[in-house]
Amino acid sequence: MKTTDFAKCLSSFLSEYLPARRNLSTNTISSYCDTFKLVFKFALEKRDITVERLRLEHFTTDFVYDFLSWLEHDRKCSKSTVNQRLAAIHSFFKYVPSIYPAYIADAQKILSIPFQKKPMPLVNYLEADTIKMILSLPDKATKQGRRDLVVLSLLYDSAMRVSEIIKLNPENIRLAPPAQVVVMHGKGDKARVIPILNNTALLLEQYLTEHRLLNHENGCKPLFVNKQHNRIGRAGIAYILNKYYKNAVLTQSNIPLKTSPHVLRHSKAMHMLQSGVNIVYIRDFLGHSDVATTAVYAKADLTMKREALEKTQLVSFSDVPVWHEDDDLRSWLNSYADSLK
Repeated sequence: MKTTDFAKCLSSFLSEYLPARRNLSTNTISSYCDTFKLVFKFALEKRDITVERLRLEHFTTDFVYDFLSWLEHDRKCSKSTVNQRLAAIHSFFKYVPSIYPAYIADAQKILSIPFQKKPMPLVNYLEADTIKMILSLPDKATKQGRRDLVVLSLLYDSAMRVSEIIKLNPENIRLAPPAQVVVMHGKGDKARVIPILNNTALLLEQYLTEHRLLNHENGCKPLFVNKQHNRIGRAGIAYILNKYYKNAVLTQSNIPLKTSPHVLRHSKAMHMLQSGVNIVYIRDFLGHSDVATTAVYAKADLTMKREALEKTQLVSFSDVPVWHEDDDLRSWLNSYADSLK
């Protein structure tokens, strides 16, 4: 069977361009693969075009718009997911002209398809008092409680993503002052060094000593394991947090009923910002590639400050004069406008 132009482009795009030239992570490439699996499904269900017959000429702006509409209405995808799929298609059609220059005009039309606007999500974070309460709950008299305390302390203090913390090995921990954690495979496979506070470093040292992980030969072992002695997963980290968060909810009525490990990352960022830490430093600390991503915390902080100020305002809107009801002022404005003609 003859290979179509689309099949040739997609194959080299996924297997050569993204990993070698764009240096994207396997997770990102997997997401791109999922996008085109959905494109195949759409083409077959809505256009009666099998994968074997799908060609670049089928990818008109109408085709892409209908695909995005299908995602939103038939598959009930969120705007964020639809935009994610469109981003993958955009990336593909930036690449297509390098293989088939004749498609540059069609590619530009597809690249002009805009992303859906979505409201800026509120940053969910916990107050410092709530964080302190959660960290006070693990039972330090038990081995499991001590492990849980280290997990929660490191999760907050380092603001690491869950995907980063579950990949940690003892060799990634530097206890000599200044103590730090080396993240080797962060988002986008980027490495970064994260400083940690003395209290967290002390907890880590005690944990590593107790589990005999300070030896060089154990450096590549998982830092945190579950009851089966396997590397702990996302669900395990979430379970540890929620176990203690439920108790915190019982004693504090002003906190959300649910939370997630990522909220601790948001919390650390917000607390740093409120303490006066420069947003550029926070960007590097979180591992963001663009300060615009970190700016969401500054916007959230400004919103909360504005709302607090509004609660203290002494003049209500009902006290402000309505200009269009002031006949003398309106007459003067009309006469002044006439004099200018």
